[in-house]
Amino acid sequence: MSETHTQSTAITTRERIQAIIGGSIGNLVEWYDWYAYAAFAIYFSHSFFPAGNMTAQLLNTAGIFAVGFLMRPIGGWMFGRIADRVGRKQAMTLSVLLMSFGSLLIALTPAYSTIGVLAPALLLLARLLQGLSVGGEYGVSATYLSEMATEDRRGFYSSFQYVTLIGGQLIALGIQLLLQKLLLTEAQLNEWGWRIPFVIGAILSVIALYLRKNLHETEAFEHQKNTVKDERKGSIKELMKHPRQLMTVIGLTLGGTLAFYTYTTYMQKFLVNTVQLTKEQSTLISFITLFIFACLQPVFGALSDKIGRRPLLLGFGILGTLCTVPLLTALSHTTSMIAAFFLLLAALIIVSGYTSINAVVKAELFPAEVRALGVGLPYALTVAIFGGTAEYLALWFKQEGVEHYFYWYITACIFCSLLVYAGMKDTKETSRMKEY
Repeated sequence: MSETHTQSTAITTRERIQAIIGGSIGNLVEWYDWYAYAAFAIYFSHSFFPAGNMTAQLLNTAGIFAVGFLMRPIGGWMFGRIADRVGRKQAMTLSVLLMSFGSLLIALTPAYSTIGVLAPALLLLARLLQGLSVGGEYGVSATYLSEMATEDRRGFYSSFQYVTLIGGQLIALGIQLLLQKLLLTEAQLNEWGWRIPFVIGAILSVIALYLRKNLHETEAFEHQKNTVKDERKGSIKELMKHPRQLMTVIGLTLGGTLAFYTYTTYMQKFLVNTVQLTKEQSTLISFITLFIFACLQPVFGALSDKIGRRPLLLGFGILGTLCTVPLLTALSHTTSMIAAFFLLLAALIIVSGYTSINAVVKAELFPAEVRALGVGLPYALTVAIFGGTAEYLALWFKQEGVEHYFYWYITACIFCSLLVYAGMKDTKETSRMKEY
């Protein structure tokens, strides 16, 4: 049965665009909630832990953040299984509901001075829920966006996953700037203002929940629901029948996720601690470069629909291997805000060869009955190990006086991914989505 024909008769163009928007907005809200924790930790850490040492408070808060990363593989498995067995729409709806509850719990939990050890316990519970949610979100939304897109524009439509992922960071950063500069004093932010972004996140999650409840289910899921035995859907046993694809997802993600977290979440600290820019300068550079980075994703995604996925991955692998050390070395030695801006932008342009299409490439590797699980679980494991430890390793190398070792570590990981890109076929031509 022709994929294009089947989808075109089942879903109109307007409905398809609405589905892409609904799936993407939910993704944006989930990532906003995830990054709001990191952005506002400096303001709320004292509320959840005993008074005294601020470093200890931040360390405890960071520890709970790390636990959230450890939950992501479990979320990738749990929601991938739900998506492959019950439906993509149901899994995405449950995912955003869980994130909403986690944000609301953080916003409403009384301080340590009021309820004692229950405060950090509730913060931990909230972060566990958010870790589960965001761990499942990637695989399910990547699968949904890829399946809802037409075959000739799949790279373009699926690229909006990273547009909204980056958008979540931008909104969290924008709200922080707004509260800092225009609306609240430092004392108000520390006392109660830090709760505002989590209330906003909970409200946005309810809106995303409404949008997702009205989404169409994908044709790929509907087809396999009636043609594949239940025990095969979302099964680890069934997934293990695709070892090459699983290793491809791990290798594909390894260098890309490390580069992404280095140039996005860690870069603000790098610009302050290593480049010696002010916090205001580093925030401004990060905000503008992330905005341009987000705008580039559909451009690269559309390009992959024309020339294939593999050339973009090879471009990232080759340029990332050759340019990471020179770019980060030059960035660490610059004293110019303008130079820092262009060096970081160059790095993000290179990374776009991975971020724009990695979701669709992974989705194209697996058959429908294990697609969400196959995309989400190995990705979440790889991100937890390499993306989640990027900032810690970078700061550890810096503390040891060998910060440049981190540059070479990123290079080595990207080179490992390059070997995978060089050995894999172009999934645009070999897509398993053509099988129904």
